[in-house]
Amino acid sequence: MNNGPLHDPQREDAAPLAIKVRDLTVAFGEKVILDGLNLDVRKGEVMGFVGGSGMGKSVLTRTILGLNAKQRGTIEVFGADLDALDFMARKRLERRFGVMFQMGALFSGLTVKQNVQVPLREHLRLTGRLADELAMLKIELVGLQPDAAEKYPAELSGGMIKRAALARALALDPELVFLDEPTSGLDPIGAAEFDELIATLQKTLGLTVFMVTHDLDSLYAACDRVAALADGKVIAAGPISTMLASDHPWLRNYFHGKRARQADAAARPQLRAPPAR
Repeated sequence: MNNGPLHDPQREDAAPLAIKVRDLTVAFGEKVILDGLNLDVRKGEVMGFVGGSGMGKSVLTRTILGLNAKQRGTIEVFGADLDALDFMARKRLERRFGVMFQMGALFSGLTVKQNVQVPLREHLRLTGRLADELAMLKIELVGLQPDAAEKYPAELSGGMIKRAALARALALDPELVFLDEPTSGLDPIGAAEFDELIATLQKTLGLTVFMVTHDLDSLYAACDRVAALADGKVIAAGPISTMLASDHPWLRNYFHGKRARQADAAARPQLRAPPAR
């Protein structure tokens, strides 16, 4: 297998990159999780990131965010090499990120409104009234009713927790949003509604979205391109049609297995069009 830079026939005409990862290696002790991984995420696209359980999908996200150390490689976000940034420059860059962690990761002792205000209070100097108004705007943006603002996480359904976590991720009006298994634990109707919400917000706000998921329906409904992880590397990247056409054993099992959709992606009118260039 070629472990060099990814080959993408559309690269020459591609939008500028929001994320550029090259030769990334991450290990915990002697266990290597990511081994020379390369990945491009274009500005203005929804990139779905798939792989088997324990393969390192969330590890990659956490490494880009600086929560995991790397042993080798480079990570550039919006053209900035993360290793070259000083503390203040890194903080300014991170204000352009929004993160929705797996299962929401809301603070149980805070209301929905207070959870959404956490990044506002961390990064901005706001009056209490302005912080309340901005939090309510984000809560309504993700489709929650205003009365949800005063509820605690234990009082919310699974779908409401996801939406509250997304509202917090959008609190600082980010350009780049990381979503870690956003539809995990939701019923099919709730998952479909959340996929539609992501697609709508991406189009409305002009977001770049990096979405770790195992949900095939999400890949079809919300993603412009998909990158697949196996053996510590990205083994393929492209639209769903590229995934369906691949002969790689893992991809064939994932996209053509018993629980996979069989129809050709080109025949699916619900598939998202590529981002405008």
